[in-house]
Amino acid sequence: MPVHFKVSSAVLVSLLATTSVYAQNLPTTGSVDTRFGKLELVNGFPTDETVRKVYDEMDYQRAVQAYLWALPLMAMFEWQRQSHETLGAGNLEYVDYFDFKDKLGILTANATTPYAQAFPNMKDTGPLVVEIPPGPTAGGILDFWQRPLTDTGQTGPEKGAGAKFLVLGPDHPDIKPEGFIVVRSPTWSIWSGQRGVGDDVEKAKALMASLKIYPYSQKDNPPQPKPVRPGDKKWSAAQPRGLDYWAGVAKMVNENPPLERDRLMLAMLKPLGIEKGKPFNPDERQKKILTEAALVGEVMARANSYAKRFDGSTVWPGKKWEFSLFLQNVTQEVPNYTQLDERGSWFYEAVGVTEGMLGRTVGFGQVYLEAQKDKEGNWLDGAKTYKLTVPPNAPVAQFWSFSVYDNETRCLIDTGSYPDRSSRDEIAKNPDGSVDLYFGPRPPVAGREKNWIKTNPGKGWFTYFRLYGPTQPFFDRSWVLNDIELMNP
Repeated sequence: MPVHFKVSSAVLVSLLATTSVYAQNLPTTGSVDTRFGKLELVNGFPTDETVRKVYDEMDYQRAVQAYLWALPLMAMFEWQRQSHETLGAGNLEYVDYFDFKDKLGILTANATTPYAQAFPNMKDTGPLVVEIPPGPTAGGILDFWQRPLTDTGQTGPEKGAGAKFLVLGPDHPDIKPEGFIVVRSPTWSIWSGQRGVGDDVEKAKALMASLKIYPYSQKDNPPQPKPVRPGDKKWSAAQPRGLDYWAGVAKMVNENPPLERDRLMLAMLKPLGIEKGKPFNPDERQKKILTEAALVGEVMARANSYAKRFDGSTVWPGKKWEFSLFLQNVTQEVPNYTQLDERGSWFYEAVGVTEGMLGRTVGFGQVYLEAQKDKEGNWLDGAKTYKLTVPPNAPVAQFWSFSVYDNETRCLIDTGSYPDRSSRDEIAKNPDGSVDLYFGPRPPVAGREKNWIKTNPGKGWFTYFRLYGPTQPFFDRSWVLNDIELMNP
């Protein structure tokens, strides 16, 4: 015992000596050098200039973190606004996105899969019915923090057999009518995001066109769906930038009940002019802080998305492929904390999460793999030409797809040509069943144009490799996807 005590005491002394090197007491009168300038104190009090400087820094730091906190909410806010104001959908109407041109405004959309998306607000409608037809669909009904109230379709409780979901708003009374699956949203606006996943694309489109949303009060005579299409309209569902971002945050704070988990963040927003029950009218000081915070916050979001620092985010050892969706739970919660960085990484570059999207069910759901770098660890460059060989016998029960995205807009790369290649496409295969895909400003191999995706010089890009209905060789990692390789550097 005495020996152990002496060793422990020596270790303690060593630790105290080490930490004392970094310990610094504030001077009674004097200054302290910090990363945001010199802070001065007189008789223990901060000077007026130091008070001003500290409050500016405090509010700026809070604003940057609030930017990252609000990413999932602002993606929903903007897509709802664009759907209603730009694309012309009514409050209870779906927008159908059937070809890649329809989807050029969606964050990391799959170009090959028919989508139908609606963003109803229940404040004036009362409880809503979301009717899902039977057939091969996948999706969910989510609140505006992009947390699923329920999966729908093949991974939903109806298992692809079709169902009527009754969605209650924050303060709607509890009702449990027969024949409905009842869920409750903590936000007044919800997102019904659906996709067709069958092999027959035309049937998938027909399923999407038959989706319905209507007030529960009209359940006995529901209106027929009247979906709209984007057409040639220019639009973007990416989070707004600059002061528009904060105007959106203020609008959502005012419209929705506060969540218990967000009370501290809502308190931090008050000095920035964002408070429930009050209009957003920032003064010049607040505007300057908020504008810079949105810029720096987005750079942080890009680093968090494209240079992930999460343990276990790499799919195969030694490869550059990462799990783009790294949430452990669709609630965004784990036992000791909210997955703030993990959700920010996903929701900066993508939208939506359901149980099916977590890719944990053999033969069903989806897996999302991401690459932003080539085999040598260099960022993907739109001026250069690359090759990827997809090994034979890809582990999918349905299909795989490979989509290319602009790293600034996070939307499908807009080159005037098709930005996606899929196992459902008529692409050339090698004798062993593998597939060579090419990426660059010009097709590099004659006769392989169908295997080529065009990129834009002067722009970076990243990609998602999606597995629809992942099978066992993916889960046991016996099937390995090659890295993207630079050709003729």
